[in-house]
Amino acid sequence: MRYLPLITMPLLAICSPAWAQSIETTSQKRAVSNGGEGEILHLAHIIVVTGNLQSPISENSERIENLELPDGRLENALIRVPGLQQFRRSDARTANPTSQGITLRGLGGSASSRAVLILDDVPQADPFGGWVSWPGYDALNLASIRVRKGGGLVGTGPGALAGTIELDSLQNTDRISAGAHYGSRNSVDLKAALTRKLGQGTLSVSGSFASGDGFIPIIKSQRGSVDRAAPYQQAGIAVRAVAPLTDAVQLQASVRAFNDERDRGFDFSDNQNSGVDASLRLVNRGGSWQWSALGYVQVRDFANRFGAVSANRNSVSITLDQFSVPSTGLGARLEVRPPVGDNAEIRIGGEWRRTIGETKENFFFAGTIPGRNRNAGGKTDTAGGYIEASYKITDTLTITGSARADHWNITGGFRKEINIGGSTRSDDSFADRSGWEGTGRVAFAYGISPVLKLRGAAYQGWRLPTLNELYRPFRVGPDATAANELLTPERLKGADFGLDYDNDDDRFSATIFVNRLEGAIANVTVGTGPGVFPGVGFVAAGGIYRIRQNVEAIDSKGVEIDYFRQFGDFTMHAGYAYVDAKIDGAGPSAALNGLRPAQVPRHFGNVGANYDAGNWQIGAKLRYIGSQFEDDANRTRLRDALTADGTASYRISDKIRFELRGENLFDAQVQVAISNAGVIERAAPRTISVGLSLEL
Repeated sequence: MRYLPLITMPLLAICSPAWAQSIETTSQKRAVSNGGEGEILHLAHIIVVTGNLQSPISENSERIENLELPDGRLENALIRVPGLQQFRRSDARTANPTSQGITLRGLGGSASSRAVLILDDVPQADPFGGWVSWPGYDALNLASIRVRKGGGLVGTGPGALAGTIELDSLQNTDRISAGAHYGSRNSVDLKAALTRKLGQGTLSVSGSFASGDGFIPIIKSQRGSVDRAAPYQQAGIAVRAVAPLTDAVQLQASVRAFNDERDRGFDFSDNQNSGVDASLRLVNRGGSWQWSALGYVQVRDFANRFGAVSANRNSVSITLDQFSVPSTGLGARLEVRPPVGDNAEIRIGGEWRRTIGETKENFFFAGTIPGRNRNAGGKTDTAGGYIEASYKITDTLTITGSARADHWNITGGFRKEINIGGSTRSDDSFADRSGWEGTGRVAFAYGISPVLKLRGAAYQGWRLPTLNELYRPFRVGPDATAANELLTPERLKGADFGLDYDNDDDRFSATIFVNRLEGAIANVTVGTGPGVFPGVGFVAAGGIYRIRQNVEAIDSKGVEIDYFRQFGDFTMHAGYAYVDAKIDGAGPSAALNGLRPAQVPRHFGNVGANYDAGNWQIGAKLRYIGSQFEDDANRTRLRDALTADGTASYRISDKIRFELRGENLFDAQVQVAISNAGVIERAAPRTISVGLSLEL
């Protein structure tokens, strides 16, 4: 019950009903124009009502499309965006949570996110590690998903090197929805959501539960006696309320909690991830002045065990027990938009963020008895201000300029190792560091005709190393990676240029981009076992020793294409991204020069079609992901994969639908990882589920 105070404090602030918001339907489109590229993905055929400020005229060009979550999972809906990826190909039912950072445009190299996920203006990455706890979002009552590509978005803040993914909560509507599905390998998926207007106010409560026996991750021909199915169990709840303070100002209070337990398919591979987030936001959308003020807190805990499997996969021994990784994220944000006329807009804002966390772990096991203990962690702070100005020179030309300055601090860093029950092996305190970094963007959008637009942007941004990268070593099987307390911020410079065609039901977008991520943090191979290595200890024969380092740069260029068409009861979409990413190596990472970053494919593609008429809804999707290298040295390649998903539903009554879902229908082997010994781990095999959904 340690999270109870965080749950109750925002709810105590709810004392009166909410001020009504403007309404967007799924058929509306926005005229937005800062020369970036992105889209809004609406989640259902419902009225979309959010509590944000009006979208600025500087916002990226967007296309609004209907989107059902095909398997109820947010992460699997997002993969239809060309070029968007997680570090590993597996989803949150089997992946290790620490491998689930998100990025765009090939700006990979490690599992920390280089695209920022935001929920109602609140950053969502794990405070300690920068990864995303995806099961925590299945419970949300969402109105829309907005994907914006490219860096230099000053209102988003540090870390948005590749872009942002913005989630907006539903409000100011009466809606009840629920679903229950059962499928392959005893999988259960339950969801329920309630949004009610209380006078002028809104109360939203939603929850989710998912569990399953899981599948065996190692391919059949390579399994040993230690390999078994990898079960999972995940649950979440979210509560959101909105209350008016004046005719124009409203108070929004949100709290959500989740718990996520997974297994990797053999003993000593379990992990647990839990958290509570709470936020309060004041929004003024009335009058000539608009403003918003936000405060939030994130409390997370993570536990993880690693085991080393023998060459014949008939025995496994524990190598590391991260029994607790507690972390806290705090933040506050203020934005003001003064009146400057119909053809211009100015946004002025400031923001502060803090992350605090540590890892507590046992290692150097004799059987199941640990011989040593490690405790490491620290704190980071960023504080900055920004200004963005947009001006419509003519009815067809808009220009935008923005700048942001942030001061960062890394403080309190430490790493202590002891012999359990005995002496102290090391007790290090790392020097505090600080500095200034800048974010900026200049952009234009030019309407060639009512349906055709040119756009372009040049930008720069930066990302501070996570506490995980600075202080936490980790192991995957026999391989070990050391942390590096001397890491410096990553710095991005980039540009993109694009063309948009929008003729109501027929929309096309093409973008070319070029990025250079200087000081990119990557896991760099340094040596091989057997041997004792700094920061990790003993690495067995066949194991790889890596250390996190700032490489000279990652150069990434490519093209993105997106198409959407609606004709009658049918809709179709297609997307493709080509990403040419290479490492520019120097110094300690010179051996990587010219190689591709780990886990970055060259090709992404998808095509889908939906039929919606009468009582029937039918959808199908093909997704292609190109081959990619498992490691930084490009020695092991994961082969390409083509998967097919499908959905079908039939309306039994006005409120109830029968649904059939299929994932990876042709049971393609999607390779997730290949060990140094050639052992292949795969993503989910064919999965079928049936269920009922209710909508009131």
